[in-house]
Amino acid sequence: MKTSQTAQEVIEELGTDLSAGLTEQQVKERTERYGYNELQEVKKDSLLKRFLLQFTDPLIIVLILAALISIIVDPGEWIDSLIIVIVVLFNAILGVVQENNAEKSLEALKKMSAPQAKVIRGGQKKVIPSRELTVGDVVLLEAGDFIPSDGRIAESFNLQIDESALTGESVPVNKTSEALGQDDVPLGDRKNMAFSSTVVTYGRGTMVVTAIGMENEVGKIAGMLMNSGKETTPLQNKLAQISKTIGMLCLVICAVVFGMEMFSGMGILEAFKTAVALAVAAIPEGLATVVTIVLALGVNKMVKCNAIVRKLPAVETLGSASIVCSDKTGTLTQNKMTVVKTYLPEAGIQDFKAETAGTDVKELMRWFTLCLDGEVIPEAGKLKMIGDPTETALVEASYKMGETKPELAKTYVRSEELAFDSSRKMMTVFYQTDDGILSITKGGPDIVLGRCENFAGQAAAEEANETMAKDALRVLAVAVRRWDAIPENLDSENVENHLTFVGLCGMIDPPRDEVRDAIAQAKHGGIRTIMITGDHVVTATAIAKNLGILEPGQKAISGPELSAMSDEELEAQIEQISVYARVAPEHKVRIVKAWQDKGHVVAMTGDGVNDSPALKAADIGCAMGITGTDVAKGAADMVLTDDNFATIIHAVRQGRGIYDNIRKDVQFLLSSNIGEVLTIFGASCISLIPGWNLGVPLMPVHLLWINLITDSLPAFAIGMEEPEPDIMNRKPRSKDESFFAHGLGWTIAWQGVMIGTLTLISYILGNRDAHEIGMTMAFVTLALSQLFHSFNVKSEHSIFSKQIFSNKYLWGAFAVGVGLQLLVMYVPFLASAFSMAALDPSHLMIAVGLAFVPVIVVEITKLAHRMSQR
Repeated sequence: MKTSQTAQEVIEELGTDLSAGLTEQQVKERTERYGYNELQEVKKDSLLKRFLLQFTDPLIIVLILAALISIIVDPGEWIDSLIIVIVVLFNAILGVVQENNAEKSLEALKKMSAPQAKVIRGGQKKVIPSRELTVGDVVLLEAGDFIPSDGRIAESFNLQIDESALTGESVPVNKTSEALGQDDVPLGDRKNMAFSSTVVTYGRGTMVVTAIGMENEVGKIAGMLMNSGKETTPLQNKLAQISKTIGMLCLVICAVVFGMEMFSGMGILEAFKTAVALAVAAIPEGLATVVTIVLALGVNKMVKCNAIVRKLPAVETLGSASIVCSDKTGTLTQNKMTVVKTYLPEAGIQDFKAETAGTDVKELMRWFTLCLDGEVIPEAGKLKMIGDPTETALVEASYKMGETKPELAKTYVRSEELAFDSSRKMMTVFYQTDDGILSITKGGPDIVLGRCENFAGQAAAEEANETMAKDALRVLAVAVRRWDAIPENLDSENVENHLTFVGLCGMIDPPRDEVRDAIAQAKHGGIRTIMITGDHVVTATAIAKNLGILEPGQKAISGPELSAMSDEELEAQIEQISVYARVAPEHKVRIVKAWQDKGHVVAMTGDGVNDSPALKAADIGCAMGITGTDVAKGAADMVLTDDNFATIIHAVRQGRGIYDNIRKDVQFLLSSNIGEVLTIFGASCISLIPGWNLGVPLMPVHLLWINLITDSLPAFAIGMEEPEPDIMNRKPRSKDESFFAHGLGWTIAWQGVMIGTLTLISYILGNRDAHEIGMTMAFVTLALSQLFHSFNVKSEHSIFSKQIFSNKYLWGAFAVGVGLQLLVMYVPFLASAFSMAALDPSHLMIAVGLAFVPVIVVEITKLAHRMSQR
């Protein structure tokens, strides 16, 4: 349907009648052709499929194979296989529970649709479920109505529609039934169209349905949500790489050790047991679970910071964000028009402050308040706004100065009016007062000033209007005229002339108080904020400069300018553009993709339906919890419950801290696993030396116990570490940065070799007396060395600093780990199950002493590092 067509042409093309509507037969035929006015649902994976997908991780596959082969080769040793199966099932169940927080964007979109619609069918007015609307239906619109579908305005009687949820435009749009001059018009400028899920704020009108369901603008957004796949986050990619690498290395090492054992003369069964033990040692069974739980703990922390995370990996992703694309209305601003400036000929431009306003300003606001229909009603300790946001801003200003409409009505009795229309851009109201008849005219300054009697300050008033307009203020003028009686001819040319100018009022949707500081903090942390809005360029530019988003050398562009740019041109200029105004939903997605193509991790904030595709396309979408639509919340990875832009900065800090903690956990777990592998591999190598058949130093059940208990508890506690004090002084990580960057890989390797060497020494010393004693000493040294090692990785600082007691959870994990170790060693049935031997004091002291060595070595390296930094 073309916006350049007249209403009558559209009516004829759709085969309907404005006064009679569609016939029941036409409705039936069109419903069969177009379907119902509803949105399609996304087909979701079944619970069974989600469960089965949990077993596609390479580490899990290796563990399952090891368990199956072990039970086939030696059914008598079933306990190790059972423990492996329990571990795998636990991880799978946990994964399904997390993924069960499914996407609900489309359901939310359906809820937003108007439940009922007032239509004319068969010449009669009817109220029907909006689902039953079809193309060509004639819909009646009144103030307060949700628009049930897209349609062409056929009649407009001062009709205004709030389209902020769809276009981002903060001011209601005046609608007309007239044809527009062109067809290729941005969504926010289609003045003769109404769109589904927007709201009538003023006036009344009639529209003819032109699109329903998935064909209307909200439906197109729903389609974009259905078709936009969600890429995995950087953390997921890095952990997947780690899993694949460990899995491949595990298979290679197992094959090598199996061959070595066979070569040394060991039987195939014993050789296989050694290989299975090595597989169990090599695979950090707790890694996926620990990372998931650390992220979940991060979610709990972020709830306290007013951020609800809907998808666990998003916690880490926000910490690596380098670009925040933010909607303006309701996110950076308050989504509430507010009087900020006044102009009076005698006083000039003044900042408006209700508590200090003089009688002249009070009188100015009185005239404005008497010439409008909006109302402000006190309700539960707050002010409830009814009507057009511009008008309610004026009423609120008077209210705060002690003048309410009910009080004014006692003195000023409203008698006649000339309603506002978009062609005159004015409104006039007549009042009966003690001094006679008074008319008050309110409207655009250029129009109202042109209707005023010549006065000395006219040039100054015009200049004041231009000054306030340059500051992106919405400016209105008010003028009055005295009459002996209400004129019989209420024509505009007769009434709205020879006026006496009173003054101007400037309003704006002001920035949130905390946003400027939040943007500055983000910049300090290497994060750039980009404004994306459906508002006009002038307004967006003024707000962006005020907040520090638009800096010298950067520019603002409009949606049509963006449409004219190719993807290559956009990518070439993306770093110079800080503000995008008058944009459509597909523009937002293009902007996000362009930054992502530059290698940035992009966060997108928003609250409206129009933000949903970009929230989905971004690395992390942040929806507003109070003003945000359900659609935006459904598409987002995180919801800010206080609608506070500053919450993003708190979330970034937590995200960076959580990523640090995950790196610490990986350091802890992998260095421990390397120690385990080296213990078994080293024993196998030594066994090749004639006369040095050491046997297997650790059984699979020992390694599973250490990996699940001794390792996992401290790993969870390390995940509770608070972020380092200087964490927001760092620049964001590159999306392509290796997880093992900054020497992490080397650190894991040498610390693992150290733990493995010490464990092997402990085994050899005990094995001279008896194999069970050597195995028990190796078990004690390996378990305790990892418990001690957890304190090494908790911080870059010395464990002997005051920070040693900063993490009570780590001390708890250490105490529990030691206690469980003692139970395994000294409770008879557990000692028997784990093949433990009773250690005399000398053996125990050697095993514990060797376990403490990593603390001393790591402390020496930390000291050397600190000295090199001075």
